[in-house]
Amino acid sequence: MTAVRHPLRGYLYIASSALLWGLSATLGRAAFTGRLLPRGAALSAIDPLILSQSRVTLSLLLLLPVLLLRRGGPSLAVPGRDLVRFFLLGVLGVAASNYFYYVAIQRTNVATAIILQYTAPVWVLLYTAVRTAQRPSWRRSAAAGLAVVGCALAVGLLGSGGFRMDPLGMTAGLLAAFSFAFYNVGGHSVLARYDRWKVLLWVLVGTAAFWMLVNPPWKIVAAHYGREQWLFMAFFSVVSVLLPFSCYFAGLQHLEPTRAVVASCLEPVFSILIAALALGELLRPMQSLGIVLVLVAIVLIQMPERAPLSDELIVEPME
Repeated sequence: MTAVRHPLRGYLYIASSALLWGLSATLGRAAFTGRLLPRGAALSAIDPLILSQSRVTLSLLLLLPVLLLRRGGPSLAVPGRDLVRFFLLGVLGVAASNYFYYVAIQRTNVATAIILQYTAPVWVLLYTAVRTAQRPSWRRSAAAGLAVVGCALAVGLLGSGGFRMDPLGMTAGLLAAFSFAFYNVGGHSVLARYDRWKVLLWVLVGTAAFWMLVNPPWKIVAAHYGREQWLFMAFFSVVSVLLPFSCYFAGLQHLEPTRAVVASCLEPVFSILIAALALGELLRPMQSLGIVLVLVAIVLIQMPERAPLSDELIVEPME
């Protein structure tokens, strides 16, 4: 029995994950600056590395007992060959994209890091073209290009805080894009055969294990974070990892990687809109144009092809 795909459902899942990631981008400011908490309350700053590590580890600790207690659920065991795939998705996909994205922000600025990371649709499109030995259709190519340009305008690339050239930062941003593209393609492949909760669990195990090697637990204990910081990190882990990744993986079960990664470009759009509504930040005309271009790209890429490609990745039987 093969998996049944529902594109509209897939787009709703991807849009939900983008909204949550956009919200978490605003919440992340509280961790880095100590501001943006309700009623003007202050939050002591949290190190970006520990925030990246804690949001994955706490998500794993929340998800694991739920899956173990789920009655009638599938076994959590997977073959060793696929276990390696999950770990690679966790390390080279989730952990790497997050780490290199923060390096890009540190070395350049937020706008530069976002536009570099969201060149991912181009890399997914090129990969699938090479894999299927077919030239991408004009519609898919145009959608990927519009998504990248739309993200660039949405984050204010042409504004005062535009593109900042730094060799290390630029390299980190491109590596973040490659990692993002990697877990789109690799995630689609394994989600064709496994329940998304099992995939999410083992990807989180791989990511958490990697971060423990990079930053051992005793270093976190030495930071002496307080109760409010740990509560924030627990909430942040749910909003930025557990819920959005479960939605994103659900979307990948219904959409091809190119369509999913173009739809994910809603994240900077939601970030801009949330900042405008919650923080009163001005939405400039060029940013509005960028939002429109991203929406056009999403509509364009979901339109049926006149002569469908041989599918980017074959959907294998569900277990």
